[in-house]
Amino acid sequence: MKLHLIFVGSKFIYNVGLKEYVIRTIEQKVYFIDSIVYFKESDNSLFLHLERELNSSDKIIVVTTKQNFSTIGKVICTTISDNQVLKDGMLIPQKATFFAERTYLLEHNDSIVNILQIDEGQKMPTLLMDSNTEGSTIHVFQEDRETTIAILNPIAKMYEVSINVVQEVDGWLRIDVSSNKYGNVSKFNDSAKQLLTRNLIVSSNIVAYIIQKLTDNQKKITFAESCTGGLLSYYFTKNNGASNVLDGSLVTYSNSLKENWLAVPRETLDDNGAVSYEVVSEMSEGALNVSNADYALSISGIAGEGGGTELKPVGTVYIGVRTETNNSEEHLMFSGDRNYIQHQSALYAIKMLLLIDKEMFF
Repeated sequence: MKLHLIFVGSKFIYNVGLKEYVIRTIEQKVYFIDSIVYFKESDNSLFLHLERELNSSDKIIVVTTKQNFSTIGKVICTTISDNQVLKDGMLIPQKATFFAERTYLLEHNDSIVNILQIDEGQKMPTLLMDSNTEGSTIHVFQEDRETTIAILNPIAKMYEVSINVVQEVDGWLRIDVSSNKYGNVSKFNDSAKQLLTRNLIVSSNIVAYIIQKLTDNQKKITFAESCTGGLLSYYFTKNNGASNVLDGSLVTYSNSLKENWLAVPRETLDDNGAVSYEVVSEMSEGALNVSNADYALSISGIAGEGGGTELKPVGTVYIGVRTETNNSEEHLMFSGDRNYIQHQSALYAIKMLLLIDKEMFF
């Protein structure tokens, strides 16, 4: 069964923090959302959409506000020929099989629907819907898409699972694995790992995986960021356990702070420019020295419009990674707007971290 998420209310369109909180919570419980649709309160097409979904033999989660909670119940009752009743201070369909504070679950034909109510500042109500689909996420590095699919497709058929392959950044494939009716995701993962031993990681959250590996090995990490403005730090600190491995990082946007905080020589900046191999190498070394960490990542680039030149156009990014015994720097050219270039830069830096110490991370 596919899972469809429906948001009803303008606040879920415009309040990004609230929307992302809801999606994160649902994904932690049900693993994978097949589609997400948004409706404003005044959208008259909501009734027809809900009617189709309730006859789709799928799972549906409807997230709405207190203002629209009973209205959604009325729409559902009209669709399934039911009446609303008052239970624990809530008006809900009489056919609801389970309910708790601000949430209820009902079944109609072969579909299952969970209605939840949440507004700003509230905790997510209990999700009453469980996932019957076993799934996992694997990450494959340093393999091209066609080769990876050719390797994994035969064992996917053998263990009756479906795979969906997307590229995070160059050299990093994310593969979502879902079980068919009698599929075995665990055996698929084990077989895939045997075939791609040094290039494959099984984890739904790659940064959480890195944090756990660093914690287990009592290692620390730090960052020196310029064009990403702390985004790499955010990717780590939004996960539990970050304080075990990250004492801090430096956002050195200006040349003067690169020089004063990270000890990047003025001559290096003048001769090569802030966006260069030489500077990101010095940045990672400075970050490692000032923090006494075991790993340092550095990023410097041109993400925004108007900052590029003929020699270094917008999208030019240099990334460095360093340990006490090894370092590597790369020159990348990313396309997209400012935010997408920043996002790609942070992900590529994470990939470089994993590859500089394959013995530990893989």
